[in-house]
Amino acid sequence: MRRPALVLFDLDGVLAHYDHAPRLRVLAERTGATPAAVNEALFESGLERSADLGQVDTDGVLEELSRRLGVAVSLDDCLAARAAAMQANAAVLALADAASRHARLAILTNNGLMLRDHLAALCPPLAPLFGDRVFCSAQFGLAKPEPELFRRCLAELGVAPAQALFFDDKPDNAKGARRAGLFAHTYRDVPGLRAHLAGYELLEPRHDPH
Repeated sequence: MRRPALVLFDLDGVLAHYDHAPRLRVLAERTGATPAAVNEALFESGLERSADLGQVDTDGVLEELSRRLGVAVSLDDCLAARAAAMQANAAVLALADAASRHARLAILTNNGLMLRDHLAALCPPLAPLFGDRVFCSAQFGLAKPEPELFRRCLAELGVAPAQALFFDDKPDNAKGARRAGLFAHTYRDVPGLRAHLAGYELLEPRHDPH
């Protein structure tokens, strides 16, 4: 394949910088708990993983988190914490924008429904490029690197695996995509992404952002 019909991007670590500490800090500040208690309630307990797999919906996460912390936790609390943890990677978005002249764009992330449903508010720079083409593991009940997740996501988009290109910062996820029949590369840095996109004829020199 030279030029794909679709370029599929991971979210955290590719399209957006992610820092775990601010998420814990903001949620702790809003609930009066310690960051360690938040970490235990949301992550060490397996609650976030269950949400990522679609086993718990957003209301369920809020209810269970409130129970574990002993204080009411609102959707706004969780969104504020998630927003504090992520910042759009402007250089990657510039390359994605250039590639969008030749292919459709979409996101596939290991995340719960809350992030998918509120991503435009959490990270506004993504909205113009990706719109409603944001897919999360929770809606399929599978997580990367499971090959079937990629197949189901592409089925929703109406794109054959052989016509799709995927980027993820985790090598195992790129391998899972390749097992599903996609072309895939591990994202390491902006120059590498630029080189890959150019190799698939997705960038024109005059539009190639620097």
